[in-house]
Amino acid sequence: MSTTQTATTQQNADWAALALRLALGTMFLAHGLLKVFIFTPAGTAGYFESLGLPGVLAWPIIIAESVAGIFLIAGVFTRIIAISMLPTLFGALTLAHWGAGWVFSNQGGGWEYPAFLIAASVAAATLGNGRFAIKVPPVFSAFNA
Repeated sequence: MSTTQTATTQQNADWAALALRLALGTMFLAHGLLKVFIFTPAGTAGYFESLGLPGVLAWPIIIAESVAGIFLIAGVFTRIIAISMLPTLFGALTLAHWGAGWVFSNQGGGWEYPAFLIAASVAAATLGNGRFAIKVPPVFSAFNA
């Protein structure tokens, strides 16, 4: 591969990382805020309990989704954040959406969207921050690739 091709490939990867981080980050932030302002924390806790989960998980999930969204949008700790959200996404897929079938437009929302978000999170973890991200202090650089 020539130097020009390598530079172009890297530039494309940087733009791809940015687009993916912005989309995934916006989705996580929107879902966290949806649980606060629309469903309410109490409603979210009640829904979790209806799935057989402890209602006390509502706040940790709300915080995790919101913080993950902000960090992904900013491009900070992308790999760690994307990987750390996988248990939440697998939980959503298996506990909340699996029984509704494949198509997300089914009543109860099927599992296609959580499955896509798992794939997108794996892709974000693979790509990392990319060039268009907030730079963190060097002390954190080992965690911010």
